[in-house]
Amino acid sequence: MAVLVTAVAPLGDDQAHIVQTLLPDLLVNSVLLAVLVGALAAAMGAVTAWLVASCAFRGRGVIEIALLLPLAMPAYVCGYAYVWLLDVAGPVQTMLREVTGLRWGEYWFPEIRSLPGAALMLAAVLYPYVYLLCRNAFLQQSVCLLEASRTLGHGLPRTFLHVALPMARPALAGGVALVLMETLADFGTVQHFAVRTFTTGIYDTWFGLGDRPAAAQLAAALMGLVAMLLLLERASRGGRRFHPTTTRSPPLRPVVLRGWKEVAAILACALPVCLGFLIPGAVLFSLMLEAGDPLDPRRTVPFALNSVTLASITAVLAVALAALLAWGQRLHPSRLRASANRVAALGYALPGSVIAVGALVPFAIFDNALDAWMRARFGVSTGLLLSGSIAALIFAYLVRFLGVALSAVESGLARIRPSLFGAARVLGRTPGQAVRAVELPLARGALLTAGVLVFVDTMKELPATLIVRPFDFDTLAVRVHNLASDERLAEASTAALLIVLVGLLPVAALVRGMRRG
Repeated sequence: MAVLVTAVAPLGDDQAHIVQTLLPDLLVNSVLLAVLVGALAAAMGAVTAWLVASCAFRGRGVIEIALLLPLAMPAYVCGYAYVWLLDVAGPVQTMLREVTGLRWGEYWFPEIRSLPGAALMLAAVLYPYVYLLCRNAFLQQSVCLLEASRTLGHGLPRTFLHVALPMARPALAGGVALVLMETLADFGTVQHFAVRTFTTGIYDTWFGLGDRPAAAQLAAALMGLVAMLLLLERASRGGRRFHPTTTRSPPLRPVVLRGWKEVAAILACALPVCLGFLIPGAVLFSLMLEAGDPLDPRRTVPFALNSVTLASITAVLAVALAALLAWGQRLHPSRLRASANRVAALGYALPGSVIAVGALVPFAIFDNALDAWMRARFGVSTGLLLSGSIAALIFAYLVRFLGVALSAVESGLARIRPSLFGAARVLGRTPGQAVRAVELPLARGALLTAGVLVFVDTMKELPATLIVRPFDFDTLAVRVHNLASDERLAEASTAALLIVLVGLLPVAALVRGMRRG
């Protein structure tokens, strides 16, 4: 609401100039980037999910888990590693010039700092969203339909394109929607690759030009773009249904691959893992051993402590709020509460830069009004109490990631039989006592998962942190961004690797869940 109210303010001459000259470029780049990332992530995620779900080949069990590893790699960290590796002064082009004897400009080499390069980086780390959802969809499909396609002369590729993929469309669309929202929210990658999108426009307008109304107008335009993408997907699906008509189907039997087909399947599954995790991880590790952060470890620790403190507070508050909302709907179900929960979870669909603008605008109004009142009444200036404070930053994190915690808690509660709560009530427990004694211990795993997911997402969040953070308050993500912006990529490797290591926690949780499933 704060973003929209600020955005409808009358345009001044400077704001009109910004909108007329900046908005078309930002819109075109954002749409092109979303299309490229969505197409690449859909292809990588759907194909690898189909191969591990329907085919049997050597190393399938390891590859099935390894395909989740890019989730631990923030897109901007992956982009920094590839820029160091493939840029003009990087080792790949340097070796190419030494081997061929050619000078720069006498040979062709793809430009990594470009819109296609940024799209490849984002797709390489975001495709697991599509992979996870499509894998589950393929495993739950009716094997009768797939076998009917095979008996009618279709091989595995045609069965995938004409039967399995259309049946998995809701999962594919859901995964691509998550990828598109993360793409439109990205800041570090597109800024380092010199691609001007809405997130970079909001940051440059807010800090570079100091024009906050224009930044709010760009944020409102980005909100509209996200809403339009979600509405288009829902409208295109129409009233069609994608579930099987019977549950009397045997489990999917993987097709054993031999020869070149097995090699092709292994390569197709290994390529995304190498692009999104192994190559950038190896680059960062080698840079850390070679140079690493020049600061004394005692001066580096505060960055990690800031990140861990913010992530821990946000995770605890998010899980507590999510538990309150989920159990409120479970104990006293109503359409109003269900709708309120959905509204509370909408923050994950908004980019961090939009949430940062939306949080700072009302906080600044409150701080200025309080300061003016205190000056008029008591002659004392209160300054900025909320704007640019840790409280404002945690508030922005909660708006952004409450949906993640709520989804995890609701899915955990859905697996608890209501009859257990009813039995506790029959035995004389109050609703609160029944929840604490019966349901809370059973939902402990879901609450822990929710906390881990929010913790890791907060550690990686960059645009909201850059805009809302207090002065001279840096986290690991900000440290990596600042060093990379100064082209000190080798020095940024230490903090980047710490973020990646923390990012492996939710991957381990997902692996555990997959093995149980």
